[in-house]
Amino acid sequence: MKKTQIRNSFLLLLTATIWGTAFVAQSVGMDYVEPFTFTFARSIIGGIVLIPCIWFLRWLKKKEDKVDVAADTAAGEARPLVTKMEWIGGICCGIALFAASNFQQLGVSHTTVGKAGFITALYVVIVPIMGLFFKKKVSPIVWLCVVLSVVGLYLLCMTEGSFALAYGDLLVLICAVLFSIHILIIDYFSPKGDGVVMSCIQFFVCGLLSAIVMLFVENPAVGNILAAKMPILYAGVLSSGVAYTLQIVGQKDMNPTVASLILCLESVVSALAGWVILNQALTTRELFGCLLMFAAIVLAQVPMPGRRKK
Repeated sequence: MKKTQIRNSFLLLLTATIWGTAFVAQSVGMDYVEPFTFTFARSIIGGIVLIPCIWFLRWLKKKEDKVDVAADTAAGEARPLVTKMEWIGGICCGIALFAASNFQQLGVSHTTVGKAGFITALYVVIVPIMGLFFKKKVSPIVWLCVVLSVVGLYLLCMTEGSFALAYGDLLVLICAVLFSIHILIIDYFSPKGDGVVMSCIQFFVCGLLSAIVMLFVENPAVGNILAAKMPILYAGVLSSGVAYTLQIVGQKDMNPTVASLILCLESVVSALAGWVILNQALTTRELFGCLLMFAAIVLAQVPMPGRRKK
């Protein structure tokens, strides 16, 4: 059991690192293509990458379990290629991912990488708040986290005495809410089927929906997509194909509190990546806002004696 937890912790840490650096790829990609075009390309690539992975993992599992495929088929016990629950879960995840990813992509094109990473990480605080709609009580410590995150968000985003969120910051904040919904959907469906299969389906659904919007509101060009091939490949292969799949697989056997705490490190990685790669320095005020937001994210996930008892 301990080995499994260590392995999943490493996989989730790798996920957070990939997601954090992917903000740089998303920001650079906006220099060549429009948001829905970028999401379409990265999602389709992510889905294609997972097809051979699904085949290999199933072959490996059958080999380890020493399953006789012919005998299973004769007995009528062969597993279908995709179960009904995997279809439903993949489609639901894909719709949520489509909405969240495109709001994020639109926001990244109007704000800095560091801000986008920290605001997106608010999903860790938003998720327990959404539990209120399912009649789940929220402890006082979580409400404190909400206050801290709001103060941090103000310091980070509302610069120059402005009392309104900048356009890009607001889009990323909406994205954080949508990603919270995406996480709740994953929590529901991940124990009910193959996580890699559902991840593959969600990318094709996300890519298809993005393509429909892209054709109506944007002017996609093959030349521009090829010019952005490196950011798209990074976001498609690593951020989509690898990281989102690791999230589904890692959450399945991991304590959700520990998993969320590890995943929220993407905000730190994104800020560091924006600083090192894109020279997007943060002011002292913005850094203090980041610190408050990160404190809220961590505090919301630290197990408390009263919370464990409940």
